[in-house]
Amino acid sequence: MRSIINEKNLKNKKILLRLDLNVPLHKNKITDTTRIDKIIPTLNFLIKEKAKIIILSHIGRPKGKVVKELSLKPVCEELQNKLGKKIRLIDENIKEINNKNFFNNYNEEIFILENIRFYSEEEQNDNKFAELLSNLGDMYVNEAFSCSHRAHTSIYKIPKFLPSFSGLQLDLEVNALNKITHEISRPITCIIGGSKISTKINVIKNLIPKFDNIIIVGGMANNFIEYFGNSVGKSVKDKNCDKIVDEIISLSKKEKCKIIYPEDVIVSKDLNGSPQKKELSEILSDEMILDIGPKTIEKITKIIDNSKTILWNGPAGYFENPNFAYGSIQIAKKIIENNKANKIFSVAGGGDTVSLLNNLNAVNEFNFVSTAGGAFLEYLEGKNLPGITALN
Repeated sequence: MRSIINEKNLKNKKILLRLDLNVPLHKNKITDTTRIDKIIPTLNFLIKEKAKIIILSHIGRPKGKVVKELSLKPVCEELQNKLGKKIRLIDENIKEINNKNFFNNYNEEIFILENIRFYSEEEQNDNKFAELLSNLGDMYVNEAFSCSHRAHTSIYKIPKFLPSFSGLQLDLEVNALNKITHEISRPITCIIGGSKISTKINVIKNLIPKFDNIIIVGGMANNFIEYFGNSVGKSVKDKNCDKIVDEIISLSKKEKCKIIYPEDVIVSKDLNGSPQKKELSEILSDEMILDIGPKTIEKITKIIDNSKTILWNGPAGYFENPNFAYGSIQIAKKIIENNKANKIFSVAGGGDTVSLLNNLNAVNEFNFVSTAGGAFLEYLEGKNLPGITALN
């Protein structure tokens, strides 16, 4: 995989730059700019090198049709403000732009082609569409790790037609994930949460042989609590998961990886109720588990203190309500404390985890925070991502 940062003579080269600008919108206003902020260094690098930039991206799932509400116009305006550069949104039909020198018609040096998913050929991984797009540029750069698990035209097929490179952010993402899956400093600990264990089973199974500790929190911990003979009341849990839990426990014993789940919890009658500390044997049928308890927090923070590498994917509880955010906040604080002391290498990922860290203004306090979602999890599962395979 060749990185664009090592390339010479980018001046006046037309760069087809695939970004993930799939930001949340409300009434044409961007509500979270994290994905935009992360790719600014790459754009600044290409601007400094005097390259001409053609941005490809998408918002939402228009399913091959033009959907006005999913235009990249708000993103174009946000990028203009952040870069201090004029950017032109090309909203004409891409299939009618067949002149490689279309830059000559405009003064701008940065363009955004309208939502690439307005074309059904994008998700069909269409060869002719890839050739058409490649005719616009001299080189291709993938700076959309979060889309790289999709075998779509702008991710997988364009590299067949152009010299292709990884972007700065994609390099950082892959390097960070390699440090927690291949180039490991031990002891290594994974803190993994989420509401459904069934969605994370392959991640857990792939990590068990490589990790020393896997700490199960959030809704998926309820399946472990129940498996070991305790009631979880009306808590969120996956149904019929005893076989999955049994598989995880058996594999962890074989690979000498410790599985840790909550020893005590914070419960309430509903999501907006008052928090109450409970031992696992005390949970009533009309209560739900919404956070980890103080004994569990103490155990987790000690494990973090004894770790050199940390992967965190999924908060410890229903952090959206401050009454049930304490466990997640204490985990974040302990990782940050050890990070500042250069005691650990820390990677966090997943939508809820990123939201939590944004709420704490702590995104920059980790070695790496991934916004990739599906691609992040598939990489941790050990899968080959189409976007990375195409660059190789």
